[in-house]
Amino acid sequence: MKTLLLILFFFTCNVLASTLHLSISANPSRLNPIVSTDKTSADVAQWIFNGLIKYDKDANIIPDLAQSYHFVDDTTLIFELKKDVTWSDGVPFTAKDVLFTYETIISPKIFTPYSSGFMHILHVKMLDEFTVEVKYKYPYFKALEVWMMEILPEHLLKNEADLMTSKFNQAPIGTGPYTLAQFNISKDIVLAANSNYFVHKPTLDTMIFHYLPDPSSEFLMLKSQKLDVGSLSPLQLERQIDKDFKAHYSIYEDIAHNFSYMGFNLKSEKFKDPRVREALSLAIDRQELVDILYFSHGKVCTGPFLPGTGAFNEAVHAPKPDIAKAKALLKEAGYDEAHPFEFELSTSANGSGSYSAQILQHQLKKAGVVMKLRIMEWQAFLNTVITPRHFEAVLMGWSLGLKPDAYSIWHSESMRKGGFNFIGYENTEVDQLIKQAEQIVDQEKFDAIYREIFAKIVADNPYLFLVIPNSITVVNKEITPVSTSIIGVMHNTIDWIKP
Repeated sequence: MKTLLLILFFFTCNVLASTLHLSISANPSRLNPIVSTDKTSADVAQWIFNGLIKYDKDANIIPDLAQSYHFVDDTTLIFELKKDVTWSDGVPFTAKDVLFTYETIISPKIFTPYSSGFMHILHVKMLDEFTVEVKYKYPYFKALEVWMMEILPEHLLKNEADLMTSKFNQAPIGTGPYTLAQFNISKDIVLAANSNYFVHKPTLDTMIFHYLPDPSSEFLMLKSQKLDVGSLSPLQLERQIDKDFKAHYSIYEDIAHNFSYMGFNLKSEKFKDPRVREALSLAIDRQELVDILYFSHGKVCTGPFLPGTGAFNEAVHAPKPDIAKAKALLKEAGYDEAHPFEFELSTSANGSGSYSAQILQHQLKKAGVVMKLRIMEWQAFLNTVITPRHFEAVLMGWSLGLKPDAYSIWHSESMRKGGFNFIGYENTEVDQLIKQAEQIVDQEKFDAIYREIFAKIVADNPYLFLVIPNSITVVNKEITPVSTSIIGVMHNTIDWIKP
């Protein structure tokens, strides 16, 4: 009888337990938000860690680990921390963790692009166990937003010799709604609900990120209803789903917060001549990329900041293809049919990168350009191409925050190790404008300067800005409550119920 009861108990628990099935297309580099720079790591780590503040579904800033915050003056920010938060190992969260995270980010031992937001800080002080004072050197336009950076546990990492290679990066402890239950390279990642999460324990007990490096594998999983949340390509949306698929999934489509680009290694002699970069820009047809790759579910990207932000410059347009002028510019630069311009484009096999590369290769061929392709798995691409900066040109994309910040990608100081300016872009005027804008809190004045930055960057052609795709997300219709949001449909996942 006792055995029967145990079996029934075990069976009941498994029936009641609910699991959310998602996918990842690449291995996370590190599940440590301070030292990881890839989207896959961020997609997983966001469920394990918290910042002091966050965006709500309407993009308003609200407290997260902070109970409240206020500005004493233009340069002094006070955070009152929540007193009921614990790390997932049971240790209380305090102001020590905030101070430790700040000191870690600005440490010369750490190579992180996120340090740029913290270099404007004069000091961070613990006023008591649950109160933090942040003093800025001057009024800073992202004084609040930088504290969306996730906080690390001081008690686990204070004696860590090298955080860049720490075991913590693959076995993190956080304050978030989920804890890491399983992590192996090139395998599924499993998160378990944190029963001590300070908001409340998530309704869904488990999140499984299925490792599906091939986009077609994710689609097959969706069609067989083995994923609860996933993405569709425009081709799949237009041509490859049926009534059964639409009956099982709700489809949410909106303009994405990202863009694709071809970036040049500006330290390479091949790309130092602006005539070459302009010629390549004139030789490509961006609208054709939108039409062929995205079935018009997207728009041509015209510059570094996204539409809908005050930094977007409507006066700047993408150039229309002009093969004759492209050939003339290349000839001026010393290239012709007998001596064509040749270069190698490196990209990741994940997503639509390889398809985009092939279309671009075909377009450039019309101008006599020989572009060789090097297509790699995502982690290999990061580790052997981007990090050591061993490339002539790359095809990539950027996911951008709701508030534009040009420093980390476009300022020459961000060429340092770990910085996002890995193409080596330098423009003294752009540098000065970025620094000028950092101290402007008046939104209209800030936007005006950023529109000027937008125009100057585009004129230099350090990137060929390509496409802003639409984001097409599907969610199992059995899950409730699901709603659209400027920050995505998963803004309230801890409240999702799956029968």
